[in-house]
Amino acid sequence: MIEDRRKAMEEILRAGLDAVDPERAVRRYVRREHETLFVGEGSYGLDRFRRVILAGAGKGSAPMAKALEDILGDRLSSGLIIVKYGYGMPLKETSVVEAGHPIPDEAGMKAAGKLLSQLRECTEEDLVIFAFSGGGSALLPAPIPPFTLDEKQACTRLLLECGAIIDEINAIRKHLSRTKGGQLAKEAYPATMISLLLSDVVGDRLDVIASGPTVPDGSTYGDCLGIVERYDLVDRLPKGVMEHFRAGIAGLVPETPKQGDPVFLQVQNLVVGNNRECLLAAQDKADSLGYHTLVLSSQIEGEAREVARVLAAIVKEIQQVGIPLAPPACILAGGETTVTIHGKGKGGRNQELALACAMAIDGWEGISMFSAGTDGTDGPTDAAGALADGTTCRRGRGINLDPHVFLAKNDSYAFFESLGDLIKTGPTRTNVMDMICMLVEAG
Repeated sequence: MIEDRRKAMEEILRAGLDAVDPERAVRRYVRREHETLFVGEGSYGLDRFRRVILAGAGKGSAPMAKALEDILGDRLSSGLIIVKYGYGMPLKETSVVEAGHPIPDEAGMKAAGKLLSQLRECTEEDLVIFAFSGGGSALLPAPIPPFTLDEKQACTRLLLECGAIIDEINAIRKHLSRTKGGQLAKEAYPATMISLLLSDVVGDRLDVIASGPTVPDGSTYGDCLGIVERYDLVDRLPKGVMEHFRAGIAGLVPETPKQGDPVFLQVQNLVVGNNRECLLAAQDKADSLGYHTLVLSSQIEGEAREVARVLAAIVKEIQQVGIPLAPPACILAGGETTVTIHGKGKGGRNQELALACAMAIDGWEGISMFSAGTDGTDGPTDAAGALADGTTCRRGRGINLDPHVFLAKNDSYAFFESLGDLIKTGPTRTNVMDMICMLVEAG
């Protein structure tokens, strides 16, 4: 029975991933009829433009660019996109640069500099089409002088380790960058711009996806200082970063472009795929497999181990009394949890959530679950996430692995690797946050 549930979970995960394939997502919203390009509810006469330029960054931007190349055909003048190592693919007219994620690197900084130079040459006779997806923030590093790449890397590491949510991380990134928080729109102005976004943020906030390169920035230097103080980073960040934030609050350095800035007058921002679409496709698959299915939320946030305990409580209720669903049941959820790192182990938020959930359902027969990153990577590992069930902890103890010790060390990867329960999909070339699936049979 456990193997049956595992097979079902594999099918459910695949259905969700297929629904948010970036190439398909673009084709759902963009089409060309002769010399007219239709993008969502917008339309553009291609014969108005001297050049059509493709640019972008993110884990899913390569297949997005492939779709756009096919649609634009001979009207595409040039293209440059930046992807995570291993996420590239051969394209006809578009240059693909692979770079570091989640920690930015020199390759990303060089590519971002080249992209900025190209955008500065744009005029009102140009159409720039951007393809952004999750990971775009790290893949477009262009620190504001005099900041260095080393300082940018140090900030990123601290923010990833302290438990800050993506909105907070991106607010700080925007105020240290020449590409984020509307800055790419500023560089390409007065060109006409279309920005296609594959959302990897809770609530699909345009100003947070890839740190909003073509969107008015709602965050401020004051917000940045508040985030730094909230996570006790004042004395840990590079000294120049704190001086920069304080100068920004005092009005001594310019803010990021805000709502009403004319650089956004010719910009269309459009979300072409998100976590909700992934979950609804997974729900259809679970229904077809005979499960009573509920999509709990696509906006799950919080500490991974705390979220795990809440989800475990829900499925226990289902098995005991059939509320809110009668078994066989499938609970689906998505979003992006966080992990506050205390140990020196290896893992990611999905693996940590799965381990904490395994502990909460220890001994409960008939309950299985997985948590996986839709991009195919979870933290600094080669796994997307992990599988767990009511036997996971018992099997671990049987080979002298104490789940409590591994959770305390943030070492979920080693625990699940020993059990053969890691989920390894390889690069999926998409990214719409995480997917959690919990299956419940009658007790």
